[in-house]
Amino acid sequence: MINKCARMIRAEIRAGRFSGPTSGLAAGYVQANIAIMPAAHAAAFADFCAANRRACALLHQSEPGQFLLPALGADIDIRSDLPKYLVHRAGHKPLEAADIREYWRDDLVTFALGCSFSFEEALISAGLEVRNISEGRNVPMYRTTQPCKPAAPFGGNLVVSMRPFAPQAVERVCEITARYPLVHGAPIYAGDAAGLGIGDIHQPDFGQSVTIDEEEIPVFWACGVTANEALRCAGLDFFITHAPGHMLLTDWQNSALEGIADIGDFHGN
Repeated sequence: MINKCARMIRAEIRAGRFSGPTSGLAAGYVQANIAIMPAAHAAAFADFCAANRRACALLHQSEPGQFLLPALGADIDIRSDLPKYLVHRAGHKPLEAADIREYWRDDLVTFALGCSFSFEEALISAGLEVRNISEGRNVPMYRTTQPCKPAAPFGGNLVVSMRPFAPQAVERVCEITARYPLVHGAPIYAGDAAGLGIGDIHQPDFGQSVTIDEEEIPVFWACGVTANEALRCAGLDFFITHAPGHMLLTDWQNSALEGIADIGDFHGN
């Protein structure tokens, strides 16, 4: 499905024919992390995103109860168009779901946040290998010991994604990804994972491990799963997120994101 457009892949997802990670799919199209919560918490969560824009750059916020999101794609129904959701309820283990219509409520607000899968196309176009794509793996993601800026009740620590590169490529990687601040921008760190409080680079908290050659350097980006962790740590009774690596494919064009730091300046295509 890698050569299909975002709308075609969403149709596959909606029909139950695709449920995997979305890295490398729909080349050219913006992907988004998704967080859905009761409207009573939306203002505080928007404040958390504004305070932690590197990890949680806000692309779109819906009205309460709005499940069709024409601002992101003409046919998008947020209840069915992600490959995998996590339904979180206090006191219960998160429930995986392929469709959340049975959990939908009129007070739910959807947040779409920037995702690093959107800049992977630019790295590949520059002749750089993106290991999670070349190995067909979900990108490895790790909890760090770096605290986020809190916006009560939301807080917690930063989550990062990792892609390895040869030392001579790291500067180029930084230059390319810095052009896309709405999807995490430049890396926050490169080198020994212990510097971020990560105990074992080969045991990610989310996603899957990838090969790191002996001469390569792990490069880390702020990750939208930070928002999932902030929601979890806030102790909400109920919320829904994408499963890590299973993003919303929008109809926005990656090329239109280049150089845009404020969503108010972005027109989607």
